[in-house]
Amino acid sequence: MAQLRIALAQTNPVVGDITGNTDKLVEWTRRAADRDAHLVVFPELFLTGYPAEDLVLRSSFVEASLSALSAVAARLAADGLGGLPVVVGYLDRTGAGGRPLNAAGVLYEGEVAMRSAKHHLPNYGVFDEHRYFARGNRLPIFRLRGVDVAIAICEDLWQEGGPVSVVAEAGAGLLVVPNGSPYETDKDDARLELCARRAREAGCALAYVNMVGGQDELVFDGDSLIVDAAGELISRARRFEEELLVTDLELPGGTAEPGDLPIGLHDGSEITVRRRVLSAAPVEPYRPEPPVIAERLDDLAEIYQALVLGVRDYVAKNGFRSVILGLSGGIDSALTATIAADAIGPSRVHAVLMPSRYSSDHSITDAEELVRRQGLNARVVPIADIVTAFEKEIELSGLSAENLQARVRGMLLMSLSNEHGHLVLTTGNKSELATGYSTLYGDSAGGFAPIKDVLKSLVWKLAEWRNAQPGDPPIPENSITKEPSAELRPDQLDTDSLPPYDVLDPLLRDYVERDMGRDELVAAGHDPGLVTRILRLVDLAEYKRRQYPPGPKITSKNFGRDRRLPITNRWRDTHPPA
Repeated sequence: MAQLRIALAQTNPVVGDITGNTDKLVEWTRRAADRDAHLVVFPELFLTGYPAEDLVLRSSFVEASLSALSAVAARLAADGLGGLPVVVGYLDRTGAGGRPLNAAGVLYEGEVAMRSAKHHLPNYGVFDEHRYFARGNRLPIFRLRGVDVAIAICEDLWQEGGPVSVVAEAGAGLLVVPNGSPYETDKDDARLELCARRAREAGCALAYVNMVGGQDELVFDGDSLIVDAAGELISRARRFEEELLVTDLELPGGTAEPGDLPIGLHDGSEITVRRRVLSAAPVEPYRPEPPVIAERLDDLAEIYQALVLGVRDYVAKNGFRSVILGLSGGIDSALTATIAADAIGPSRVHAVLMPSRYSSDHSITDAEELVRRQGLNARVVPIADIVTAFEKEIELSGLSAENLQARVRGMLLMSLSNEHGHLVLTTGNKSELATGYSTLYGDSAGGFAPIKDVLKSLVWKLAEWRNAQPGDPPIPENSITKEPSAELRPDQLDTDSLPPYDVLDPLLRDYVERDMGRDELVAAGHDPGLVTRILRLVDLAEYKRRQYPPGPKITSKNFGRDRRLPITNRWRDTHPPA
């Protein structure tokens, strides 16, 4: 057996910032060298950031990636780091003027020693890789300190067949897998089980490195890990934080000769195993470091951290200095303000209290108490006179009059955003967005929506969880316990328009996230009359959701790239055609 110290660079790239990502690669490679690592592995498409979407269709972007890859290989050598092999994701192409490739390169001694590309291209949920990339057909294996190391990229691990299926036949001692795997609830359990199964199938240790950070609606949670050939967990990184996970392994030595070997796959295609020797001699025996296995987070903790990271990176990566939101004293705005304060600090959060003629005294005092507890910036802008001015010029009643109040608030927030450069945070939750219980150009006006993918019942749970953490509770208890209300008419409650959230949310979860139809929903135990009513609300609100700002995805199907329904659409599951 040969010893190998591997460093997984669980890092946070920025899409399009190739220069900044290259600088980060050099910095983290130096950190790995300082830890006496023999190999450092970066995430999928690290040089360009991921996902870069239609940027990858621009030849100038592909050229910039290719140039950066060669340049950083030379730079590492010039900085005395060339002897430390680096596996990094980058954007390649099939040839001059060819199709883009989701690729991984091995940088060594100032050169790009090996190149490969993802074989399985995901085309579901938030992924559109058939739109962007050509399919790779190569399994690279390089000998490092006597150990044969194979590379597969993200989806190649998740799908049966492809490069991973031939690793055992190729006789690799270690499989490294660069990933861009976004967060959703319960995914960490699935990752570990998958890595363990694939390691057993490949007959070798497996190192899974995932990126971390927010990118528009996606949040990458890290959770990089290493398992042995039996699938037993050796080491694991923290969630939602950058980390260099350094692990010592004992691996079998490689014996196969360098060269290319075509191998047929079960799907009728062929893949070429390409071998190269970087360093044949094993390292001298050394004392290994104890492996690190990060403590796991409970479900509410990981969801909350995902939301915080999503807000922090959206603000930072888009160059905003501060955020602003309307603070009503209700639970949604209270949780949104708390997430923002945890993400970027309370001094950068601006809350605007905008009481109307229907605002209760406790709403104002609850909002003021939250501001006091958290140290937010706050101002009070009463809207009653502004609304009255509108009503003098145009006659409105019922829902139109209610919506006017929300639109006045939205206008004020956007005006303050224009004046001071704040990013406006909307405070709507997934239950409201699903049923259309929001006002276009009112409470939907803004640039980012922190709880867009959080059902109302989960909003309460997250608020209670946050209050239970060490330190003074940031959210007033009355904001959590009082009946929710938009306060747009006298004595208004959410239950005037919607069923109780403990009844509504399970139905929404089944319809929106699981795509269950009417008959399936009724068979699952939902009230038939309620199913008909709620499905109609959800279907009619599609045009509203299309105009809502992005927000962090935490579920298996969010209102965004996960769920793409036509706005102009006469299909109704409650009344299918004969």
